[in-house]
Amino acid sequence: MDLKNLVAIDVHTHAWKSALQVDDKPTEQEAAMGRYFRYQPQHQTVPEMAELYRKLKMAFVVFTVDSPREARKITNEEIAELAHKHSDVAIPFASINPHRGEEGVRAAKRLINDYGVKGFKFHPTVQEFFPNDRLAYPLYEAIAEARLPALFHTGQTGVGAGTRGGGGLRLKYSNPLCLDDVAADFPDMPIILAHPSFPWQEEALSVATHKPQVYIDLSGWSPKYFPPILVQYANTLLKDKILFGSDYPVLHPEKWVEEFDKLPIKPEVRPKIMKENAARLLKL
Repeated sequence: MDLKNLVAIDVHTHAWKSALQVDDKPTEQEAAMGRYFRYQPQHQTVPEMAELYRKLKMAFVVFTVDSPREARKITNEEIAELAHKHSDVAIPFASINPHRGEEGVRAAKRLINDYGVKGFKFHPTVQEFFPNDRLAYPLYEAIAEARLPALFHTGQTGVGAGTRGGGGLRLKYSNPLCLDDVAADFPDMPIILAHPSFPWQEEALSVATHKPQVYIDLSGWSPKYFPPILVQYANTLLKDKILFGSDYPVLHPEKWVEEFDKLPIKPEVRPKIMKENAARLLKL
């Protein structure tokens, strides 16, 4: 990876399509997300995503979500193998549902040791667990031992939005304050709070300000909707811990950057958010 020639590192993208899968039709869940984001997500394989990001001169972190609720199935192993083949731009994360218990811990260690994943993605609302539930702690121990980051969805989610009963999903699991316990108990595990954490934005800022290893990514929202307090902290106290993320394919990185350029971000802070903070966190 040639960092000097990259303009940005997108720390939050989803692989929704297996390179072994030919069905391109959106699932009901994906169609609902398209209505929520007012943009129909594109379904691309990891190699196709790599080609897109190469043209944009960006690197990208890519993962799936390990949950029975996920309609499309692409394995952690496929993502890791394909990302390594496109390592000039692609960075593989894995996802393990904490409910998998000891088997999940063994899988995480195998993904770290045999597949070279660079971090882990959790979606508490979709995976139905509070991040500070002790059931997840053996999994965190394996991640912390490897000194890898853990990225957690926080706040409201587009998954299930607008469907009957929100698809049965419960927003309470994704309050970022739950991750204060995790940060206190695992000080050697970097934590990324994904998304502007509506309706708990101040809780997220508090945790990131208080705990040195906690970062915030800006994915999943068009920057024109960012609350002023988030922009203020990004410019000041958290300028070294705010990360660019798009949430591709539900938001296109070009559109995100177009809106971000309109925000009153200090010139000296902008490159930190777009690339430098992520490069340091991911040890690139």
